[in-house]
Amino acid sequence: MSGGPVVVVGAGMGGLAAALRLRRLGYAVRVLEARAEPGGLASSFTAEGHTFDGGPYILLDRPGLAWAFEQLGLVLEERLTLKRLEHVYEVEREGGPTVRVLGSGQETAEGFEREWPGSGARYLRFVAAMAAHNRRLRPLLYRSPQGARDLLRGGAWRSAPLLLRSLGHVLRASGLPAPVRDALGIWTHVAAQDLAAAPSVLGFVPALVHGPGAYYPLGGLGAVPRALAAAAVEAGVAIDYGVRVRRIACADGRVRGVETADGRLIEADRVVSNAGGLATALDLTDVTPPADVRRLRALPLQSPGVAAYLVARGPLDRAYLRFHLPGGGEPCRLWIRPAAVDPALVRGGSWPARLLSPLGHGAAERGGRDGQAAALERILAERWWRTGLTDTQVVARRLPADWGTEFTLHRDSMNPVMTARFMRAGRMPHRSPWVKGLYLAGSATHPGQWVSFCAVSGVLAALRLHEDAR
Repeated sequence: MSGGPVVVVGAGMGGLAAALRLRRLGYAVRVLEARAEPGGLASSFTAEGHTFDGGPYILLDRPGLAWAFEQLGLVLEERLTLKRLEHVYEVEREGGPTVRVLGSGQETAEGFEREWPGSGARYLRFVAAMAAHNRRLRPLLYRSPQGARDLLRGGAWRSAPLLLRSLGHVLRASGLPAPVRDALGIWTHVAAQDLAAAPSVLGFVPALVHGPGAYYPLGGLGAVPRALAAAAVEAGVAIDYGVRVRRIACADGRVRGVETADGRLIEADRVVSNAGGLATALDLTDVTPPADVRRLRALPLQSPGVAAYLVARGPLDRAYLRFHLPGGGEPCRLWIRPAAVDPALVRGGSWPARLLSPLGHGAAERGGRDGQAAALERILAERWWRTGLTDTQVVARRLPADWGTEFTLHRDSMNPVMTARFMRAGRMPHRSPWVKGLYLAGSATHPGQWVSFCAVSGVLAALRLHEDAR
């Protein structure tokens, strides 16, 4: 073995990727997971005979996930069956036209052209420009950020002006009609973020949808972490489920191990935390300097929002994701129908679906559980998502308070809000700046919360640990 034992806190995507990469490098690795299954926010669950994704709802970055799997000694297609989405999503607004984004860029542009003459060609130019920026910047995703020096490599500097702008600025400059701009920025809407503050790289989404493609893994998004967990166990990683870490033990500027909720001390001179960057810095350790504690506590947080899991009956149209913009300052809603992609999910005429809406973190905290529950009930009472349905049954609900308790989230939040400014700052480093032997994996260290980003982050955290150990 090329190093001593490593403890990984959390069997989410980042933790699993870090554990398997370290095992491939010869380390003895032990993963501690509080829940009974892998995946964290990307896990799934079963109710009333149907399987439901808990968190992510689409795989937008297949190249990134394929890169991570390759780094882990795996072939993506051998571990997962991915189905490319042909009818990816639609965005409807009260009193306005419905905008449809298809897998084909040409067909999407033709639909825009019919509604807004002249917009089809503008859309294709916008997609081509975003694809070029993505190609230049993509190599940066595959190494730990090193600041401005990264932009000097491989021509990435040519995309520096883009990084200085917000998504709102980039979309306005496209000259596309306002409904189309709203549809392209819907990923910011669903995260309760402001287009004027959101990072411009979210403009890459249509380039990914029409280029490499958007995918749904058969078996649900939870199939991705299950595949990683199975591969990790095959490689000799020990995964202990039902073990909650209360504290990462540090002394004399170094990690000493982890303390579990039942009072055990598991010694380790290296720890990879997939518990979330803020949770690691503010909840699991006490070594973060006061000035950094104040800075981290001041970051705006993103709530996981409210979600209802339903069994529905009725005809399925072809769009996998259906967004609804109610107007009046209300956040968007999202109706998710995986059976539109995988007909095998239809059983006895019924199929699983999710209804969700963002909820600002401040509003969620002020409203408490009662206010959160009332927000979800208001959305369930709306009629737009029931079109054509003959029957629906709510089988589970999740409020921000539920997410926080089940997944041990810092202040019931997923992460700091991804703003353009925060993305340029590099998010949180893979190597802790405050204590030796501590490394961070997961979305807190990467520009977003996509499944692929978390897997890539886990690989990079493992490589940084190995670099320091040599």
